[in-house]
Amino acid sequence: MSWISKSLCLKTLMLFSILVLTACSSKPLLESVPQDSDYTYQIGAGDILTISVWGNPEMSVTATVRPDGKISSHFVEDMLARGKTPTELAHDIEKVLLTYMKSPEVVVIAQGFRGVNTQQIRVIGRIGNSISGTTTNNNMIGTNSFGVSAGGSSISTNNSTINNGGIGRYQGRSIPYERGMTLLDIAIQIGLSQYADGNRSTVIRNVNGQLQSFRVRLDDLIDDADLSANVLMMPGDILFIPDAYF
Repeated sequence: MSWISKSLCLKTLMLFSILVLTACSSKPLLESVPQDSDYTYQIGAGDILTISVWGNPEMSVTATVRPDGKISSHFVEDMLARGKTPTELAHDIEKVLLTYMKSPEVVVIAQGFRGVNTQQIRVIGRIGNSISGTTTNNNMIGTNSFGVSAGGSSISTNNSTINNGGIGRYQGRSIPYERGMTLLDIAIQIGLSQYADGNRSTVIRNVNGQLQSFRVRLDDLIDDADLSANVLMMPGDILFIPDAYF
């Protein structure tokens, strides 16, 4: 290779590096954004609901929310549950039961939490393949959180099932949100690939009805134990973890 070609390659590499650094620095850090603490769980498809009718234990049932977001039992048929809080669903069931009894009192308790998609935290990119303390079934064919069918594993935890989003260059997972969940909590669940560039990771968040991009510092958090990088996550956040440049 001639010195002209070497010089051109070096200039191209330097320009590319500058563009990458500029693109990264143009996004504000997530820790600079005020956190919204207002959060109420909404029932999602796959949730297991225990429905209790006070004074009528024979009418108490357990129902699973179907993929269409509805539930059915011996006293309600095809009632929409997805997107409602347990209290809202209990009130809707009480209205139906008014036909059969006086002043019914219903309590709905959600189990096996998944929640609606807009409240789940979705992660895609260079993430790990295993979660400590979980049971996997590698023979299952799953559909990831972005609706792409691929060979993967269904990972069962104590109170949720998380799709391991297929094989290939990138993987994706949907994680049920819990109040107070942080970036470290997400990192513990997903793991990071050796090819991930944690400090170029991006969180897409809905801020006052507008989607905005923020930088997060996963490498600083894990490699340097920099807890200032351990930002709070919010319902509906999307975390992108890109490739590292070698």
